[in-house]
Amino acid sequence: METISKRYYERRLPHWHPEGSNIFLTSRLWGSLPLSAIERIKARRLLLEREAARNSETARERGIRHSKKVFAFMDDILDKAEHGPVWLKEPSIADLVEDALLRRYQHLYRLWAYVVMANHIHVLLQPKKASGDGYVLMEEITKRLKGSTARAANQFLNRTGQSFWQDESYDHWVRDEMEFYRVIAYIENNPVKAGLATRPEDWQWTSARERVRRAWTEVRALT
Repeated sequence: METISKRYYERRLPHWHPEGSNIFLTSRLWGSLPLSAIERIKARRLLLEREAARNSETARERGIRHSKKVFAFMDDILDKAEHGPVWLKEPSIADLVEDALLRRYQHLYRLWAYVVMANHIHVLLQPKKASGDGYVLMEEITKRLKGSTARAANQFLNRTGQSFWQDESYDHWVRDEMEFYRVIAYIENNPVKAGLATRPEDWQWTSARERVRRAWTEVRALT
């Protein structure tokens, strides 16, 4: 049986995923979660850790389930956009982020789904093969996407020397086909869940709308 190589990298939190896997990535604006919200998220995680273990669940499965619940709790807070900057509501900034995802860095990954919200983005992508052995590194992808969009957005906002994106991003590698389509639905339904659109394709900055623009009826790689 072929051994699956896993990449590991660490900033504030550890990230593990098999090379070349589909990655669900979320990045949020700097300061989009106030300290009070961060404390609530920590409290939710501690509460889950005190939950009674399920009989058939491994420690790894339990950790994944808890991470998903904590992430969903955080995402609900971000969707309300009650605190911190909402620079991505500015159409010109949302446009430049979408352009970076679809065109500027399309050579780095296969892009399956995305949405640009007021204070965060969700993306499902698969790193492409690098020029040498292996795949483009996720840290290279996030560095380029966040670095270029931060510079352009700050220039638009007349901000100098200030952080635009939060340093840390959330990423989760997609384990199977069922989860793959579930993640796409989650991403594209985000504006509907947040009360910003009636249907996923009604939101301007999303892969659901991009497929309509391309007259596609099925999910395909956008890059």
